[in-house]
Amino acid sequence: MLGHADGMIGFPLRLLARENYDRIVAQKGARAVALITGEEKIIPPNPKWFVCTVESMPVNRQVEFLAVDEIQLCADADRGHIFTDRLLNARGKAETLFLGSDTMGPILRALVPDIRIDERLRMSTLSYAGAANLTRLPRRSAIVGFSVDKVYELAERVRRQKGGAAVVLGALSPRTRNAQVAMYQAGEVDYMVATDAIGMGLNMDVNHVAFSGVRKFDGRRTRNLAPVEIGQIAGRAGRYMNDGTFGTTAGHGPLPDELIEAIEAHRFDPVRSIQWRSRDLDFRSPKSLLKSLGHSPRRPELVRAREAEDQRSLSALTRDGDVMDRAATPDMVRLLWDVCQIPDFRKIMPDHHTSFLRQVYLHLAGEGGQLDETWVKTQIDRLTSTAGDIDALTRRLADIRTWTYISHRGDWLADPAHWQARTGAIEDALSDALHERLTQRFVDKRAAYIDQKRGTGAQLLSSVTARGDVVVEGQTVGSMQGVEFFPEGEFGPERRAVLSAARRAAAQEIGRRVQRLSADTDEAFHLSDDGRITWSGGVIARLSRGKSLLAPDLQMSRSDLLDNAMRSLIRERLSVWLDGEIRKAFGALFKARAADLGGNARGLVYRLSESLGGLPYPLSPSEWQSLTKTEREKLSRLGVRMSPAAVYFKALQSPPAMQMRRILWQAHNNRRLPEIDLDRPSALAGNLSKIDWACLGFRRIGNRAVRFESLERLFRLARQRSQQGTFQATMEMKGAVGVKDAELEQVMAALGFAAVKDSDTLEFRQKLRRPKPKKRSRKRKKRVVNPDSPFAELHKLAGAK
Repeated sequence: MLGHADGMIGFPLRLLARENYDRIVAQKGARAVALITGEEKIIPPNPKWFVCTVESMPVNRQVEFLAVDEIQLCADADRGHIFTDRLLNARGKAETLFLGSDTMGPILRALVPDIRIDERLRMSTLSYAGAANLTRLPRRSAIVGFSVDKVYELAERVRRQKGGAAVVLGALSPRTRNAQVAMYQAGEVDYMVATDAIGMGLNMDVNHVAFSGVRKFDGRRTRNLAPVEIGQIAGRAGRYMNDGTFGTTAGHGPLPDELIEAIEAHRFDPVRSIQWRSRDLDFRSPKSLLKSLGHSPRRPELVRAREAEDQRSLSALTRDGDVMDRAATPDMVRLLWDVCQIPDFRKIMPDHHTSFLRQVYLHLAGEGGQLDETWVKTQIDRLTSTAGDIDALTRRLADIRTWTYISHRGDWLADPAHWQARTGAIEDALSDALHERLTQRFVDKRAAYIDQKRGTGAQLLSSVTARGDVVVEGQTVGSMQGVEFFPEGEFGPERRAVLSAARRAAAQEIGRRVQRLSADTDEAFHLSDDGRITWSGGVIARLSRGKSLLAPDLQMSRSDLLDNAMRSLIRERLSVWLDGEIRKAFGALFKARAADLGGNARGLVYRLSESLGGLPYPLSPSEWQSLTKTEREKLSRLGVRMSPAAVYFKALQSPPAMQMRRILWQAHNNRRLPEIDLDRPSALAGNLSKIDWACLGFRRIGNRAVRFESLERLFRLARQRSQQGTFQATMEMKGAVGVKDAELEQVMAALGFAAVKDSDTLEFRQKLRRPKPKKRSRKRKKRVVNPDSPFAELHKLAGAK
């Protein structure tokens, strides 16, 4: 074409037109070339060459050279009549060229008698490879499915087994489709899953084509693919001087021998007839237009095309009264036909598309003769979001492509340039987002990369970074946390090889880690609320029941990377650290245990140690009296608080000590503590015993458990007010222990204060201690025994003793 002064070429796909437009612009400059498709028009003032889709070719323009690509599409049931029209009516002044399959030879000779046909034979061999599982497909394979759901299913399986695949569907925008193909061409993935859209317009390095089936739904019915259609798709394998293969997936089974021979030899039945629709349209009325579209051809090689999408839309709109009222002149009928040309990119809801066309036509047929800008803005604004899944983005892309088409009808909008730029930008953004979602869902880049490396037969390289990431062939496959290796992500068939390489690196690293752990400072270790000891981001041990609450045992990590010597080294370091942590939290208790105390005082400290610094009961009078004044003073100086409310170490009510109480109690009892806020003054007692609550720093009274220091505070407040006799409970007293009136009575009773029942308000008085009455010795009365009784002798014997 570029050898002529001017020219025009029609391609079957928008992406093919755009690709070749860019190539010509690179050679001749943007001012010399025009691009005309349904969704895109770039027309400089005086272009020499026109690159178009077949539907958009301005055939009334005279050019020296004219070409139509993929002319065999004249036989296509949906678009064939357009290609046939170009075959019969489009001509260049100097040269006309039709490119396509040699199956069109006989019919071209019949319709264009003076045509010269030049054959270009395939320069490489295409051979049948049989059926194979997805796991056994060679690299650089394209797997073909004939529905969106099937393509997604196959792509998901390839992702799990091979690391990922590019996805090509007819519903994708050209930008998204090109991005997916570019990912495949760049070697980021070795597999592609596609519909029959792969059979045209895409030049890729495919070595093998695998069919998952040979039946498709063509918009009307489910049918078997024609041999020539299978050959068109299979022919994507190889190309130029590179041989290719084709076959099926294991679930489908082998292809028939005669079909295999036809594809390998590229011998298919010639096209006997092509689709035709009248171009002589009657615009006097919508009904006249429909009738003219139904005219029959006059040549046997031509077959009247079935109702195309635009014709079906026109037929539906003629049943609308408002539309028919406005389509009363030839110009308005022509406008209606132009509106019916708006493509339905979604192709799933004909009624919805017809309703949309009705709105467009009624706007254009109104007074202004253009689409209302406010309505257009509202329709387009709802399509701007790039959020959502693949299906949501695909729907929005289909809708914005429709608006892109409309924006290039310059007389339909007041500011077409603005809307062309806006719809183009939205389409690009949605296309990029869809490419990203497809890649996220169907490509595991790490697995794909590793699968490619494994294909060379070399050992996978692995190492551990300073941060602890385990890297195999440059891809992070897990991390070292503490002294364990944790894989990350999902693995396909390469799982065993990848994990083997990762563990090899982890095993080399573990010795250095253990040495670093044993020499690390105390601040490097952390004890969690559930008793787990962590270091360097991982759990290395957990506390378990030991000899006592203050001496828990250590349950070491079960990491298979550690040997016995390493475990012993870690246990030794952790034992020293843990003992220091417990002594830090319970310093007052350990100081009291080491103090020089008398026997009774030492016994009390021992009892406090057994329950982590608090007794479940206050001291009884006899226990109190058993302690000398000197012993009580020593205990007080050591931080032991003793009152009728509680006996406990004041320092062990601090947050760090309370947290350590929880940890040690859980480890000793091998159970998780219920969700209790130990910082509150009281809590529901639940099913924990008084000893359990004492270990946690509380005294259980009825159904409540009250912190020792809170209980003592309440006792001091009550004793102070009781000096004046009966006293009323204050908010301060209630707040001290965080209980309601009924519970306060129970707590106060345990502290020695009785509620006054006759009062309307909650009042208390101190209970009076009654002295215990002295036991009176009873003198037994001398019983008189009947000497004649049979028990008289027994009485004598008892008296003798």
